[in-house]
Amino acid sequence: MTFYSKIIGTGSYLPPRKVTNHELAEQLAAKGIETSDEWIVSRSGISARHYAEPNVTSSDMAVEAAKRALEAAGLQANDIDLIILATSTPDFFGGFPSTACVVQNKLGITNGAAAVDVQAVCSGFIYAMAMADSMIKSGSHKKALIIGAEVFSRILNFEDRTTCVLFGDGAGAIVMERSDEPGVLATKLHADGSYGHILCVPGSVNAGVIAGSAFLYMDGQAVFKLAVNVLEKVANEALEIAGMDASQIDWLIPHQANIRIMQSTAKKLKLPLDKVVVTVDQHGNTSAASIPLALDAAVRDGRVKKGQIVMLEGVGGGFTWGAALVKM
Repeated sequence: MTFYSKIIGTGSYLPPRKVTNHELAEQLAAKGIETSDEWIVSRSGISARHYAEPNVTSSDMAVEAAKRALEAAGLQANDIDLIILATSTPDFFGGFPSTACVVQNKLGITNGAAAVDVQAVCSGFIYAMAMADSMIKSGSHKKALIIGAEVFSRILNFEDRTTCVLFGDGAGAIVMERSDEPGVLATKLHADGSYGHILCVPGSVNAGVIAGSAFLYMDGQAVFKLAVNVLEKVANEALEIAGMDASQIDWLIPHQANIRIMQSTAKKLKLPLDKVVVTVDQHGNTSAASIPLALDAAVRDGRVKKGQIVMLEGVGGGFTWGAALVKM
């Protein structure tokens, strides 16, 4: 018997504290660091981002997004038999217990559902989707909760205006279910560790002491060049696997990092910009949370409708990239 996987619910959560470019510029000016709304918008398309309060963790936001996705799917938490959570900012140092296990406990899931974290930075959600799709198609699982959750504000150097203005916090989630008709039409994943140095947190720990930096580092020009190149290629690879072409895409939902990267990818795929879902202006770059946040926003405002074809794609540190072509 052939199994397929299908998205049956979406959800998201943004922490209440919204920080505009003007507010952030004022905070940085107090430290003698110059930036402006015009400077940030012209380079990234970002106007605002959300920051979690000090006592809020990735799992806290993940739980809220998960609850909304479960509600949209018409399921109870204990209906889930697989949790895959993508994050670069786990609740615990060293990443264990996994944030996925923490979420499982906070949701009250007591059925022994498998739970695991995935670390592929901004591509993490696509990696998690691809893994869940494979596990559902194999017959081993029936209902999966896929989450991207990040508190990137905790790893930003607010002395570095080139990176601290770009990122925000949040969580997004989907529920995937076994189906007798195709939902996830194709996935494709890639990585190239030789580019690990252009986007990373270069610190390491030895005997409790951090060697190097615990803050995010990014070579913006190198990341931009690589991202524009690989996102078009991986989207076309997914289309080829599905036996489709770009003209059949109803919506492109890329990782929300930089509006210029998103526009360039759409242009290369010959897609009009009004087919691109954009949330980066209000959310900033939320890493693994950005794609599910954007997907949920477009589902809830009525843009993404049942039966439409959606291309999801991301690129992130590692260097990792991937795409998922989905029939909603």
